[in-house]
Amino acid sequence: MKITIIVEGKTEKAFMPCLSAFLRLRLAGKMPRLDPFPYDGRIPKESKLRRVVENMLQGKNASDHVIALTDVYTGSVPHDFRDAQDAKDKMSLWVGEERRFHPHAAQYDFEAWLLPYWSTIQKLARHNTTALPLTE
Repeated sequence: MKITIIVEGKTEKAFMPCLSAFLRLRLAGKMPRLDPFPYDGRIPKESKLRRVVENMLQGKNASDHVIALTDVYTGSVPHDFRDAQDAKDKMSLWVGEERRFHPHAAQYDFEAWLLPYWSTIQKLARHNTTALPLTE
């Protein structure tokens, strides 16, 4: 199975190996192929999103499913979405009746998901911290 994940940038794409490792432990022998598809800054809207998704689901290299991951606050003015549910609803409306399309939205920037773990990240990276070297 091939799943394409439309992402907004390099941070989300860089996260893919961690997601793969997490899923590999839980989906032993059933691991899908994850194919990140970074868009330049933000995923497309309206009919353009529909065309992108349709193209990903067709052809000889077609995906079995497409996930679109967007931030609620994309930097556009006026804002595209009120909240995460509004973003998912609008993406579903734009793409139309397609059971293989799965919209997802982060209420805040993807990078904000890392903030609660920043001190741990610093320790693991051995950067900007006075922590002792980690041992196994």
